Amino acid sequence: MFRRVAIVTDSTACLPPQLTEKLGVTVAQIQIRIGDWVDDEARVPVPKLVDALRDGHVDVATAPPDPGAFFWAYADAAASGVDAIVSLHVSTGLSRTVEAARQAAAQSQVPVHVVDTQTCGMSLGYAVVAAATVAAAGGDVNRVVSAARHSVSRSSELIYVDTLEYLQRGGRIGRATALLGSALSMKPLLTVADGQITPLDKVLGAERAVRKLVDIAVKRAGREAVDIAVEHFDAAERARSVLDQLRAKLPNVRRFLVTEVSSAIGAHVGPGALGVTVSPV
Repeated sequence: MFRRVAIVTDSTACLPPQLTEKLGVTVAQIQIRIGDWVDDEARVPVPKLVDALRDGHVDVATAPPDPGAFFWAYADAAASGVDAIVSLHVSTGLSRTVEAARQAAAQSQVPVHVVDTQTCGMSLGYAVVAAATVAAAGGDVNRVVSAARHSVSRSSELIYVDTLEYLQRGGRIGRATALLGSALSMKPLLTVADGQITPLDKVLGAERAVRKLVDIAVKRAGREAVDIAVEHFDAAERARSVLDQLRAKLPNVRRFLVTEVSSAIGAHVGPGALGVTVSPV
């Protein structure tokens, strides 16, 4: 069926490249700076980023895609003959990506609907999947945007970090500042609410915190049909363990996905971080 609507997103959606290719989704890359070196996050080796973060003396920062990247993404979509473009992005409370997208949208030859999803990670990723699925079936722009918003409104983004240090460095800590006074042995659990990183709980010890993360995810999923994603940054073994626990406890999962988190997110949550996305179908 002819696709009337093109889908664009940014790399914080954490979607594996083979999936975006299959869905026909264009991904604009967040920029990462390590010292004086700047590149698209897809070209930044994770070990290089992890070493820089752990070093603590090398400045690490992120920046939205250049508006030019969005301009050419929209131009390519327009050239394919679509009626409209839906551009789905990380929360404005966490990044200026939406601003860059809107600058480019003003110059597009076809209408561009830029959506601030008020989230990130696979909550954004599954919204992109929902939008792309409707677009692939020939849905118009209103149906595509509605599918994305519906997905986001029902999704939960649950986050474990070994330390709040990296979120504090990058200024992305939001209302989670309330946890900064915790003892070193207290491990924070976070979520994304109203576009900000928000405290969810704090638990004594890493193992207990990860178990609590799993318990919360299971409770959020209930017995509904859901899509589940486990995201990690330099914590592959821990992510596999979480995935196994969720497989054993959730009765009605349509799709399981485990992926390394976007390096742009990893730069803020730090090594050892985990995310679990619960997205009702």
